[in-house]
Amino acid sequence: MQVLSRPPSGWPALVLNADFRPLSYYPLSLWPWEEAVKAVYQERVEVVALYDKVVRSPSMEMTLPSVIALKSYVDQDRSPAFTRFNVFLRDGFACQYCGDHTELTFDHVVPRSRGGRTTWDNIVAACSPCNLRKGGRTPAQAGMPLRRGPHQPSAWQLQDAGRRFPPHFLHQSWLDYLYWDVVLDP
Repeated sequence: MQVLSRPPSGWPALVLNADFRPLSYYPLSLWPWEEAVKAVYQERVEVVALYDKVVRSPSMEMTLPSVIALKSYVDQDRSPAFTRFNVFLRDGFACQYCGDHTELTFDHVVPRSRGGRTTWDNIVAACSPCNLRKGGRTPAQAGMPLRRGPHQPSAWQLQDAGRRFPPHFLHQSWLDYLYWDVVLDP
């Protein structure tokens, strides 16, 4: 990961919760500059840091925000949505049978043909070859033990998992709000 001294392409703004923590680490909570300007204009956010870029309209001008904080706190204790991305994030973007990171799919631990449901407690990330090899059997029947069993993560667990996947770049104005080891861009 590199720290950029010049703004990243598209001038995105880092979005912080009202407690000045990022809404999300992975994907990093970024809004396009247009959304950030709209939120500032609607007084939904506080500007924390600015770029050196000014945008103008016929009636006003504004320096683009690089970091904004929501005025209303978004509760992070809510249950995370059951999505393909969140299952992969929970499982570290790795097959739960062999550890491979490519060709990931969903696998029903108890196959659907045997009454298995599509829920947090029955789905794991699996690479295509392992998923095909397991087929309509349970992991025990297929002789394929799970590295880690399926479970419903908390929002905090997903946030923590997201910290393991830092973005390719960060703007220097974001560093006080993010916690990754960084390499400074000369």
